[in-house]
Amino acid sequence: MNDSTNPASPTGRRGAVSLLAGLLALAPLTTLAQAPSGQAVKLVVGYAAGGPVDAAARLFAPALARELGQTVIVENRPGAGGAMGGDAVAKAAPNGLLMYFAASPTLTISPHILKSMPFDPAKDLTPVAPILSYANVLVVNKEQPFKTVPELVAYAKANPGKVAYGSAGMGASNHLSGELFAVRTGTTLTHVPYKGNAPAMTDLIGGQINMMFDIIGSARNYIGAGRVRAVAVTSRERNASLPDVPTMREVGIPDYEVGGWYGLYGPAKLPADIVARYNEATRKALAGDELKNKLIEQGYDLWTGTPQMLSERAARELALWSTVTKGIQVQ
Repeated sequence: MNDSTNPASPTGRRGAVSLLAGLLALAPLTTLAQAPSGQAVKLVVGYAAGGPVDAAARLFAPALARELGQTVIVENRPGAGGAMGGDAVAKAAPNGLLMYFAASPTLTISPHILKSMPFDPAKDLTPVAPILSYANVLVVNKEQPFKTVPELVAYAKANPGKVAYGSAGMGASNHLSGELFAVRTGTTLTHVPYKGNAPAMTDLIGGQINMMFDIIGSARNYIGAGRVRAVAVTSRERNASLPDVPTMREVGIPDYEVGGWYGLYGPAKLPADIVARYNEATRKALAGDELKNKLIEQGYDLWTGTPQMLSERAARELALWSTVTKGIQVQ
């Protein structure tokens, strides 16, 4: 045995130390790339349990878990219009164990209206995969004197400020949907913010407010049960789950189109192999008939694609909402 292979010799000891140092230097990279395998993934939702974002995430999580071959747990971290959840992921280790089921308003609206946005969506998160896109539906209390959008607009113009609409809170997407509607129709509406869509819908049914915009998936049951009246959807085309409800374009507001989306994000500097793994798992999860059919039944459109597509859409809508949000700020 020569000195270079004898661990008892000075040369051998130096070689062993060098080899150990090299392995330790490589270990963090190996751990980073392999960390998701076999460990539970937490899928962060920035809203309270029971809302539309949470419901969609809980449908998606089991399908994602099957494709990843590991447990996926939905974790609610509500606050600041979803920004608290995003901030938790932005500050997490980039190992794929804490991921963000993001709703677009948090990334495209909140940066304009929050007095202090806790993170920069463009810099502090890694786009991973598109998941769903959705439109809103304008619903009105069924006892109102207006039954169509033209009748609603005429009534609002004849009674400035007397038509009240509810939202999930200041700066929520349905708040800004109402602001944009007022601008496009030349009407003056009164905004009534709530702590979520559910209490706003309760007051709409009870007649405390006149109208609201809601995600189609959330509003469908109320519409189907005849508790509220749907007068228009905000998408370019009619929605398959509400085929009899016209678009805003069809009822005379051609320049009104509002939609949102959900996307999967990780912390900044998430390694490319982890991004690729999650993107592929998301595509396969959404291709499964069981999940796909459930989501379509709830009014969602499946949206699969590349991280770049997700990043580009977020950037476009961030620019779009900058004009509508002027003068609106929340704590």
